[in-house]
Amino acid sequence: MDRSAASAYVYAKASGMLAKSFVGSRAEKLFSVKSLRELYGLLFDDEVPAIPEPMLAKVIETKAQKNFVAQYTGLLENYSEPDEVLITLLRSYDYENLKEIGAALCYKENVMPDLVDIGSYSRIAYKYWPDLAAMTANSSVSWYNKPPKSSEQQAIDQRLDMQYIAHLWESAKKVPLAERELMLDFVRREVVYQNIMWTLRLKVFYKYDGEKIADMLFYEKSMDAASGRFSGRKTDLFARDALAILDKETDSWDAWSGWKYADFLNPHEDGVVWEVDPCWVENMMRRDLNQRALRAFHKNPDTAMVLFSWFKIKQNELSYIRSVAEGLRLNVDADEVLTAAGASLPSAK
Repeated sequence: MDRSAASAYVYAKASGMLAKSFVGSRAEKLFSVKSLRELYGLLFDDEVPAIPEPMLAKVIETKAQKNFVAQYTGLLENYSEPDEVLITLLRSYDYENLKEIGAALCYKENVMPDLVDIGSYSRIAYKYWPDLAAMTANSSVSWYNKPPKSSEQQAIDQRLDMQYIAHLWESAKKVPLAERELMLDFVRREVVYQNIMWTLRLKVFYKYDGEKIADMLFYEKSMDAASGRFSGRKTDLFARDALAILDKETDSWDAWSGWKYADFLNPHEDGVVWEVDPCWVENMMRRDLNQRALRAFHKNPDTAMVLFSWFKIKQNELSYIRSVAEGLRLNVDADEVLTAAGASLPSAK
């Protein structure tokens, strides 16, 4: 079918899928289940496997992930020439798979780890396991051609993350002009939030100094996916908001109360000791992105934003499913699961 007809079909089909998904107010159903068997019955139509509950949690997470990828690729295939950004989204799993493979090879494991299969959209030749060079040959990550040492793994994973962001940003620039501004704004906001969340975690949990954190951020102006080298300035599109908080005292409300993203901060009470909570901020930012994706989905029925938004919304649903499954497996209190998943936080102003 032509692009116009494909867009109309995809929007109708994706809308129907979202109506049955556990997003928005329907997410409450996920967090109200009392057992893994009940969760399985809520999510899937087939009979619950007769396996121990601890194993069932993994089955649920894997099956939900597989269903998501199958649904997305099914929608994507309605386009004879889908926008590059929509394929780039899917290939985020190639990058995540490489992290898992790198970790397995680093520790000399003999069995390939569980990977997310994106079929013909993948550019990694997984059939050549455990030959990393053969797996990545003729791909954009051909530089990753030997098993990492344990001391190298974090830096390599960061380089993979940065290369993916670079590719996503460049592919978003290629969508038709009429929808480009909205697409770029969403991607930019997502990367800005990632930089802020990473900065807060490194400041609060690991006590890194500002210079070390700055070297680990995503930058737009000097991205070079081939070399993996990044440097930036305080005016950088992606990094400037994170760079602006490098010197803030993490236990001073006065230092943060006028912050650009103050609505995302954990609550403060006069006379009570306060410190910025990276987990709270992260969940608020993720919620904000999900709300923006929900609005964008219904606002742009004839554009690539439909599938782009759908992907982001369903990824958030997957995150909720994992949180609930792990909470039930570990017998964590339901309120704690809600808080950890960010589902019980107030909406940002």
